[in-house]
Amino acid sequence: MKRIEKIYNCIEEKCKECDLGKLKEIKGFSAQDIGDDLSILRNNVSKELNELLRMDKIIKIKGRPVLYFHKESIENMIKYKLPKGPIEINSINELIKDDDSKDTEKNPFQFLIGAETSLKNQIEQAKAAIIYPPNGLHTLIVGQTGVGKTLFANMMYNYGKHIKKFNDKTPFIVFNCADYYNNPQLLISHIFGHSKGAFTGADCEKEGLVEKANGGILFLDEIHRLSPEGQEMIFYFMDTGTYNKLGENDRNRKANVLIVGATTEDPDSVLLKTFIRRIPIIITIPTFDERVIKDKIDIIKYLISNEAHRVKKPIRITRDAVKALIGSASYGNIGQLKSNIQLICAKGFLNSINKKDCIDIDLKMLPNNIKNGFISISAKRKESEQISLLIGSNLMVMPEKYRGLIQEDPYELPFNLYKIIEDKASVLKEEGMDDEYIKKFITTDINIHIKCFYDKFKNDTENSERILKIVDKKTLDFAGEIKSLVEQRLNRKLTKRFLYALSLHLGAFFKRIKNQTPIKYANIESTIKDNPEEYKVALDIKNMIENKYNIKVPEMEVIYLTLLLSSVEDEKEDGCVSIIVAAHGSSTASSMVKVAQKLLGYVNITSIDMPLEVSPEEILDEMTEKVKEVDRGKGVLLLVDMGSLMSFGSIISEKTNIRVKTIDMVSTPLVLEAVRKANISDMDLESIYNSLKDFKGYSTFMDRDEVKNEDGVIITICSTGEGAAVKLKELVEDIIYNVTDSNIPVIPIGIKDLKKQIDDISEQKQIIASIGIVNPKINVPFISLESLINGEGEKALKDIIRNNNIKIVESDENIMVKDLCEDSLKQFLTYLNPDKVISVLMDFVSVLEKEMKKKFSNSMSIRLIIHTGCALERMVLKDGLKYEYDKSKLDKDILQYIKKAVCVFKDTLNIKLNDDEICYIAEMFK
Repeated sequence: MKRIEKIYNCIEEKCKECDLGKLKEIKGFSAQDIGDDLSILRNNVSKELNELLRMDKIIKIKGRPVLYFHKESIENMIKYKLPKGPIEINSINELIKDDDSKDTEKNPFQFLIGAETSLKNQIEQAKAAIIYPPNGLHTLIVGQTGVGKTLFANMMYNYGKHIKKFNDKTPFIVFNCADYYNNPQLLISHIFGHSKGAFTGADCEKEGLVEKANGGILFLDEIHRLSPEGQEMIFYFMDTGTYNKLGENDRNRKANVLIVGATTEDPDSVLLKTFIRRIPIIITIPTFDERVIKDKIDIIKYLISNEAHRVKKPIRITRDAVKALIGSASYGNIGQLKSNIQLICAKGFLNSINKKDCIDIDLKMLPNNIKNGFISISAKRKESEQISLLIGSNLMVMPEKYRGLIQEDPYELPFNLYKIIEDKASVLKEEGMDDEYIKKFITTDINIHIKCFYDKFKNDTENSERILKIVDKKTLDFAGEIKSLVEQRLNRKLTKRFLYALSLHLGAFFKRIKNQTPIKYANIESTIKDNPEEYKVALDIKNMIENKYNIKVPEMEVIYLTLLLSSVEDEKEDGCVSIIVAAHGSSTASSMVKVAQKLLGYVNITSIDMPLEVSPEEILDEMTEKVKEVDRGKGVLLLVDMGSLMSFGSIISEKTNIRVKTIDMVSTPLVLEAVRKANISDMDLESIYNSLKDFKGYSTFMDRDEVKNEDGVIITICSTGEGAAVKLKELVEDIIYNVTDSNIPVIPIGIKDLKKQIDDISEQKQIIASIGIVNPKINVPFISLESLINGEGEKALKDIIRNNNIKIVESDENIMVKDLCEDSLKQFLTYLNPDKVISVLMDFVSVLEKEMKKKFSNSMSIRLIIHTGCALERMVLKDGLKYEYDKSKLDKDILQYIKKAVCVFKDTLNIKLNDDEICYIAEMFK
C-alpha cells in the first residue's frame, strides 16, 4: 500500500470514531498526530496531506498547528454535501454551529452581532432601561435608516421576558408615526384612541395603542413625525401615567406603558425640548461604517447564511467580493447591505442553477454600484488589511437553520426570489432559449424585483420644487403621467432629466397655444420613419393632451414629441473615467488619493505606492490588475511621477484592451483637477487627458488672464431649440453675466440633427460646454438640466469658464435662485416691483444664513424668498396674516435671527414685517 493511501485510511478511521461533540472538542488532526500513529516523519505526512487536500479528500483547518479532517465523514455529520474543494477554513465552527435549543437560555442581546464590541455600551443602556424599578425608563433609539433600531427595540422586549419582568402575554405594540404624519389628529387618535363623535367619521369609541400596550412596551418608530401637540400628550402621559382619548376633556384614564421611540433625525432639532427631557435614556445605534471590521464580516456571514439556508447550498464568496460588499453599504447601512446580498446571491444562484454543490460569488459578477465598494474599501488600507487577516481567499458560508431575531422584518423580501428564478429558467429552457439568454433575461428580472422592493426604503428627495419655478405643478404632474406611459410602452426606465425636459417642452407649447404665437417647425418628417415605436407613443400623448386641455395638437408637434422620445436614454449608472495614481515611495500616491477623496468624495480612484526595492515588473503586474478592477467602461487615466511608470499605459492597453492614458509629474493639484473633470464635469478620457497634459497647477493655470478665449461658446440643448431652449439660454446667460465680464455667446439648439448643428457651430467657434436635456457626447463638459436647476450646475459652469482661462468675478450671489424667484414673483406681486425687490430678498436670505451660521439649499432659499416677497406685499396692502397657533412652540433663537434679518426691509424698502408674518417664516424651519 502506498504511503498516501495509508495516511488517508488513518485519517478516515480517526474521523469515523468522532461525533459532532468530539469534533468540536478536538477540532481536527495534525500531521504530527497521524505521523505518530503510522511512525512516519511529520514532514512526509504533511506532504501527503497537502496532496489529499488538492484531491478534495480532506479539509484543512488553518491555525497552529494546522489540522485536517476527513471530508466525507464531516458531510455525514452535518447532513449535507460540502462544495468541491480544496476547502480551507479558519475554524471548524464555520461548518458546525451550536444547537439552537440552547439559544433560549441565552440573554437575547447576545444574539446581536457586536454585543461585545460596537453595541456593548448600547446594550448596557438598554438593560438599565428595562431593569430600572418599578416600570423601566422611557427610551429613545437614534440611528440612520437601516441600522437596526426596530431589531434593537425587539431585543429590549425579549430581554424583559428573559429576566421575567415580562411574560408571553405582555404586549409589545409597534407603530410607525410616519404612516399618518400628514394627519396629526388621526395620528393622535391611533395612539390614544378616540371617543364617539370626536371628529367627522368617529362613529364609535376606539381603543388606542396606549390602552393595548398596557403593562408592556409601546414602540413608536419615526417618533419625530409626531406633531408638537402629540408630543405634549405623550410626555404628559410619561409624567403622570394618565391620558384622555381624543374628544375627552378629563385625563382620567390610566395605563402602565414603557415608551420606546426611534428616530433617524437629531432629537434636538426635531423634538420639543420638554419632550426630550422626559426621556432619560437615549441610545445611539452606530452606522454600518462605524462598526468594527469583525462585526461587519459577521453581519455579512449572517445575511449570506440566511440565503444559503433558503437555497440549501453552501455559498462561497471571495475576499474581494466581501470587501466590495462592506464598501458599498457604508451609506445605506445594514438594510442596504441585505438588499445587495440578496441581489448577488440570486445572481450566483442563477449562475450555478445546474451545479449541485455550491454557489460561487466573485468580484467580477457584482454590479457596478457594489463593485465600486471595493475601490472605496481599498482606499482605507487599514480596514482592507484587517479583512484580509480575518478571512482567507474565500469565505465559506454553510446553510444554517434560519433564526429570525424579529417576527416581521421590513427588509425581508415578500416573495421567494429563488423559486422565481427556478420557475422562469425552467420555462425559458423549455422554449429552447440558450443559457446565455436565460441568464441575461433573469438577471434583469432579479434587478427589477429587488429594486422595486427596496425603493420604498430610500429617502429620495426630489428636486421638483425647483422645476416648479419654471413650469406650473399641473404641467409637471401631467409630464409625470406621460413619463409613466412612455416607460410602460417603450420598456425604458427614464431619468428625471426626461421629466424636466418634457415639462419644459409642454410649458413652452402651452404658452405658444395660449398666446396664439405662430409655431415654427423644421422639416423633420423623416423622424416618423426612423422611430415608428416612439411615433405611436407620441400619438397617445397627443390624445392625452387634447383630452385633458381641450386643445388641438398640430401634427408637427407629434413629430417633435417623437423626436424627444427617441432622444431619451434609459436610466443607468453612467460610469466615470477611472483614475489610478502611481508614485515611488511607501505612501506618496495613497496620500494624494486620500486628499482627493476627502475633498471631492470621489470613489473611482485608487493608488499604487511603489517602494524603491520593488521591481518594475511587479508594479506593472499590480497596475494591470488594478486597471482591470477599476475600469467602468470609460477608460483609465494613469497619473504617475516618473521613470518606467510612464511607459506602462500602452503595455496595459495591449494586455487588457482597456483604453489607458498616462500623464507624468503627478501632484496633488493634478489629482484634484483630474477628479473634478471626471466626476463633476463628466468629461471623457480623451478630453480629460488633453485638458490636463499642460496643467502646471492652479496658481499658474488659472491666472493667465491674458490668454482669453474670445471665440468660446456654450450650447443649450432642448427638444426644438426654441421655447424651452431659449428660456434655458436666458438662465445660462444670466449666470455668465454675473460671474465674468467676458462675452460668452450662448447658442440654443434642438435635438434633431444634433451632430450636424454641433459640427456647424464648431467650424466657426470653439464649444466650451453643453447644457440641456441630452448629453451630445462631445469632448467638452456637459451639465444636465436637473444639475443646473438644483444648483450644482451653476458651480460647474463657473469652473468651466475659469478653466478656459476666462477671468471670474467672484460673487456669492446664487443666480439660479435669483432667476427662478424673479420669474415667480412676477406672477405673485402686483404692487411691489419684482426687479427691485428681488435683490433685497436675496440680501435677507444672505443675512439670515449668516445669523443661523448655515447655508440654505436652493429649494429652501426659493421658498423663503417667494414667501417673504408675498409677505412684504401683504404689509403694503395692510393685509398681513394672523398667526393662529401657539407662538411659544416656535424656536426662540430662530425668531431672533429672523427679526435681525428682516431689518433689511425697513432699511431699504421702509417696510416692516409684523410679528405674525415673522412667526410664519419661523414655521418654515420646523
